[in-house]
Amino acid sequence: MGAALPLWLKFLDETSKVVTVLTAAVLLYTRSAGVAFFVTGALLCSKLAKAIKRAIRQERPSQFSGRKVSYGMPSSHASTCTFFAVYITFACLELPIHPTFPRFAMFAPVVVLPWTCMIAMSRVRLGHHTWPQIAAGTLLGVCWASFWFKLWVDDVGGIMTISSSVNVEFTVVSLISLFWVN
Repeated sequence: MGAALPLWLKFLDETSKVVTVLTAAVLLYTRSAGVAFFVTGALLCSKLAKAIKRAIRQERPSQFSGRKVSYGMPSSHASTCTFFAVYITFACLELPIHPTFPRFAMFAPVVVLPWTCMIAMSRVRLGHHTWPQIAAGTLLGVCWASFWFKLWVDDVGGIMTISSSVNVEFTVVSLISLFWVN
């Protein structure tokens, strides 16, 4: 598949890098406890999907059989991207826009939701996952985003107060190190 991929599919195949850089930039720009909480939720969603993969141990589609063994159920790309899309949509609908964001940021779901669908579909087209693996990842992302957003909105355990007092720079370093550790 390598060299014959269209440019848009190559871009979607590298989405995790693009999303990581954009997310880190937003976190550093806003220095917001709410954004740090969101990023933490995304990382935990990814880790949860990977833990479930190791428990289920369902192989990826057959064209990946020559590579090292890695499992595909559920898709961690689908779960994490869906977490992003659902959480951002909830935040735009339910929370005030962060003061450092332009007013049009409230329309972020118009970009994020279709992008998430394209990423999920590309995972099948690229041969990384099957449709059931994508569906399971998407369901995990929706459930985790709903749970994580409710924790924030309901201020369960005083999470807003705790998050507000945490040094954002330390949080960024911690989250980046957590992300790179498999």
